Amino acid sequence: MSLASADVRDAAMSALGVSAAETSPSPGDVSEAAARASAAIDPITAPSQAQDVPTPRVSVSPGLDMDLHSLDDPASPWVVVNKSRAIDPLTWAPPELDSDGGAPMVPEASAALGEMRAAAADAGVPLAVGTGYRAHGFQEYLYGDYVARWGRDRADRFSARPGYSEHQTGWAVDVYGSAACRLKACFADEPAGEWVAAHGHEYGFIERYPQATEDVTGYKHEPWHLRYVGVELATEMREREIATMEEFFSLDPAPEYG
Repeated sequence: MSLASADVRDAAMSALGVSAAETSPSPGDVSEAAARASAAIDPITAPSQAQDVPTPRVSVSPGLDMDLHSLDDPASPWVVVNKSRAIDPLTWAPPELDSDGGAPMVPEASAALGEMRAAAADAGVPLAVGTGYRAHGFQEYLYGDYVARWGRDRADRFSARPGYSEHQTGWAVDVYGSAACRLKACFADEPAGEWVAAHGHEYGFIERYPQATEDVTGYKHEPWHLRYVGVELATEMREREIATMEEFFSLDPAPEYG
């Protein structure tokens, strides 16, 4: 079984109280293909002394222009994807990706991820990267596998249907500090999780699925799932103490698929 597939399944099992014995895949399971689609990236462990890390841009212009970016275009850093707002078109893929930050992402987000990881390393907090961009086809396989194992109702609680996943936009990434808390809520209590919560906005990242917002976002608390929205919006949301994109942009909650 691939590390990426196992980690995603472990997170789901942990959230739903399902034991590994109940869901162990058989040899030849199609999930082996996920190893080639989403390989984990080793953490940066040493402070970057030879490089000048760019100073985060944390100032916010008075009166953030709420129409600066589209909320519907998947190429926009402000696109809002949830259970009632599908990616349009469903099979859309970013025209350009790079992995400079540690995982395939839209170049702007990848560059910001690299800066954030370097800063975390300088602070003595290694930050590793799991999944970034996830293609529609891979999400289709992943979601279908969950439905086959646990049924659609249970799968919908923790896995996005194909065409409804932020990972498909290239603006989202999963990070972790240790293998023990990878894709688990305990990441929030690790040094890496605490550092990201305190400094992620300085690099344009928000925690997309905060605690106690499942009735808005449709997903349980996922402190490891970061979404790049740009420094201005991330900082504005933090300063105004608005937890979700839905609430910030006055969009309807999306706890269930329509």
